Amino acid sequence: MSEFMYILECSDGSYYTGSTKYLDKRIVEHQECKVANHTRKRLPVKLVYVEEYLRINSAFYREKQIKGRRREKKEALINSKLEKLPSLGECLNETHYSYFKEK
Repeated sequence: MSEFMYILECSDGSYYTGSTKYLDKRIVEHQECKVANHTRKRLPVKLVYVEEYLRINSAFYREKQIKGRRREKKEALINSKLEKLPSLGECLNETHYSYFKEK
Protein backbone atom coordinates (compact mmCIF):
# COMPACT_ATOMS: atom_id res chain seq x y z
CA MET A 1 0.00 0.00 0.00
CA SER A 2 1.23 3.51 -0.81
CA GLU A 3 1.90 6.33 1.60
CA PHE A 4 1.71 9.97 0.57
CA MET A 5 3.25 13.33 1.36
CA TYR A 6 1.04 16.09 0.03
CA ILE A 7 0.81 19.87 -0.22
CA LEU A 8 -2.49 21.73 -0.20
CA GLU A 9 -3.01 25.30 -1.28
CA CYS A 10 -5.46 27.06 1.02
CA SER A 11 -7.97 29.76 0.06
CA ASP A 12 -5.66 32.46 1.46
CA GLY A 13 -2.74 31.27 -0.68
CA SER A 14 -0.89 29.58 2.18
CA TYR A 15 0.37 26.01 1.91
CA TYR A 16 -0.31 23.06 4.19
CA THR A 17 1.94 19.99 4.08
CA GLY A 18 0.84 16.62 5.42
CA SER A 19 1.27 12.87 5.08
CA THR A 20 -1.24 10.04 5.06
CA LYS A 21 -2.00 6.50 3.94
CA TYR A 22 -5.36 7.42 2.44
CA LEU A 23 -4.95 10.53 0.33
CA ASP A 24 -8.49 10.85 -1.07
CA LYS A 25 -10.00 10.36 2.37
CA ARG A 26 -7.63 12.90 3.93
CA ILE A 27 -8.49 15.57 1.36
CA VAL A 28 -12.20 15.10 2.15
CA GLU A 29 -11.38 15.35 5.87
CA HIS A 30 -9.63 18.66 5.26
CA GLN A 31 -12.62 19.98 3.27
CA GLU A 32 -15.01 18.87 6.04
CA CYS A 33 -12.96 20.56 8.82
CA LYS A 34 -12.14 17.25 10.49
CA VAL A 35 -8.35 17.67 10.56
CA ALA A 36 -5.71 20.43 10.83
CA ASN A 37 -6.54 23.79 12.33
CA HIS A 38 -4.55 25.52 9.59
CA THR A 39 -6.80 24.27 6.78
CA ARG A 40 -9.99 24.48 8.85
CA LYS A 41 -9.66 28.27 8.88
CA ARG A 42 -8.67 28.54 5.21
CA LEU A 43 -11.20 26.56 3.19
CA PRO A 44 -11.51 25.51 0.50
CA VAL A 45 -8.21 23.75 -0.07
CA LYS A 46 -6.77 22.39 -3.31
CA LEU A 47 -4.29 19.54 -3.71
CA VAL A 48 -1.26 20.95 -5.56
CA TYR A 49 1.51 18.39 -5.01
CA VAL A 50 1.91 14.71 -4.07
CA GLU A 51 4.84 12.33 -3.55
CA GLU A 52 4.29 8.60 -3.08
CA TYR A 53 6.31 6.38 -0.73
CA LEU A 54 6.40 2.74 0.31
CA ARG A 55 6.56 3.51 4.05
CA ILE A 56 4.68 6.04 6.15
CA ASN A 57 7.84 6.97 8.04
CA SER A 58 9.42 8.06 4.73
CA ALA A 59 6.36 10.17 3.86
CA PHE A 60 6.35 11.65 7.38
CA TYR A 61 10.07 12.47 7.19
CA ARG A 62 9.53 14.20 3.84
CA GLU A 63 6.55 16.11 5.28
CA LYS A 64 8.73 17.50 8.08
CA GLN A 65 11.46 18.38 5.58
CA ILE A 66 9.05 20.31 3.34
CA LYS A 67 7.32 22.07 6.27
CA GLY A 68 10.64 23.67 7.17
CA ARG A 69 11.18 25.16 3.72
CA ARG A 70 10.54 28.71 2.62
CA ARG A 71 7.53 29.42 0.41
CA GLU A 72 9.74 29.90 -2.68
CA LYS A 73 11.19 26.40 -2.32
CA LYS A 74 7.74 24.88 -1.90
CA GLU A 75 6.56 26.67 -5.03
CA ALA A 76 9.59 25.49 -7.03
CA LEU A 77 8.73 21.93 -5.99
CA ILE A 78 5.02 22.35 -6.76
CA ASN A 79 5.80 23.85 -10.18
CA SER A 80 8.46 21.25 -11.05
CA LYS A 81 11.21 23.89 -11.18
CA LEU A 82 13.73 21.64 -9.47
CA GLU A 83 16.69 23.47 -11.02
CA LYS A 84 15.80 26.48 -8.81
CA LEU A 85 16.01 24.55 -5.52
CA PRO A 86 19.79 24.89 -4.94
CA SER A 87 19.83 28.68 -5.40
CA LEU A 88 16.74 29.08 -3.19
CA GLY A 89 18.64 27.39 -0.38
CA GLU A 90 21.40 30.00 -0.33
CA CYS A 91 21.76 32.39 2.58
CA LEU A 92 20.63 35.88 1.61
CA ASN A 93 21.63 38.00 4.60
CA GLU A 94 24.36 40.67 4.59
CA THR A 95 26.69 38.65 6.81
CA HIS A 96 26.80 35.86 4.24
CA TYR A 97 27.73 38.18 1.39
CA SER A 98 30.32 40.18 3.32
CA TYR A 99 31.98 36.99 4.59
CA PHE A 100 32.50 35.62 1.11
CA LYS A 101 33.54 38.98 -0.39
CA GLU A 102 36.41 39.20 2.12
CA LYS A 103 37.73 35.72 1.27
